[in-house]
Amino acid sequence: MLKNIDPLLSGELLKLLDEMGHGELLALVDRNFPAFRYGKPVVRLDGSDTEAAATAILSVFPIDSFVESPVERMQIDGRADEVTEAVATFGRIATAAEKREITPVGVGRQEFYALAGEASAFVLTGETIPYSCFLIRKGVV
Repeated sequence: MLKNIDPLLSGELLKLLDEMGHGELLALVDRNFPAFRYGKPVVRLDGSDTEAAATAILSVFPIDSFVESPVERMQIDGRADEVTEAVATFGRIATAAEKREITPVGVGRQEFYALAGEASAFVLTGETIPYSCFLIRKGVV
């Protein structure tokens, strides 16, 4: 057991996050996302939503500060500017964790699927709000 580590952060997930290098992408996705099709490591957090997963992950995972858009989110088809509660919550958590404004930049669904192929690993949540999918670029400590 470790102290001060969120219980959602299993040894497997901590190992993946630790082994990722600066600039690599982590995909944090909802329960509908086809994470296994990419052939990359997938950690399931079925009982968690975006808020719980983001809070846990961003407590240890730095977000890149060297790029203009270190976090991208999947846009809703036909409603690109709509921000769901899960997206707004993620933005608040990321901003608090980084102590700087983090606003997930929207990309179209098909473009998101293509970009997700570059992710080093996927965290598959049980989030029920559709389009609650994020690509987070790892920063430095």
